[in-house]
Amino acid sequence: MKLNRVLILLCASLTLSNIVCAEAPASKTVVIIAYDTMKYSVTKIEAQPGEKIVVELKSEGNMPKEVMGHNWVLLKAGVDPLGYCAAALSAKEEGYMPKTMAGKVLASIPLLGPKESGKATFTAPTVPGSYAYVCSFPGHSQAGMLGALIVK
Repeated sequence: MKLNRVLILLCASLTLSNIVCAEAPASKTVVIIAYDTMKYSVTKIEAQPGEKIVVELKSEGNMPKEVMGHNWVLLKAGVDPLGYCAAALSAKEEGYMPKTMAGKVLASIPLLGPKESGKATFTAPTVPGSYAYVCSFPGHSQAGMLGALIVK
């Protein structure tokens, strides 16, 4: 009789944990390659609200960081990506990620040089919509080094 109670409790516990796990948002890893051509290999990331996301940025270029560094900056909804990059022009000492605009950033990967990589782990916003991401190194976003996180 005692064994039956233990089995019932164990089964109930396993069933409950499966329900909790099934309801938790999945996680995904996205690898983005940055090239000397000022392009990201991935320009669209789709996510569910609240989904855990890991973005890995790999700089596969050969030019020095001082002239062809790459970063990855995910902006909050409604933030103008080109406006952010314009402000970043005067933030060289901050890796082209101005501290005055930190409140407009959801996640970021600092400036990388050739053959370097970095990661950002974050939770997708719970509000569906489009969230821009950019390389804020001077001229890169204007050349097309940007993309969007689409939360559905």
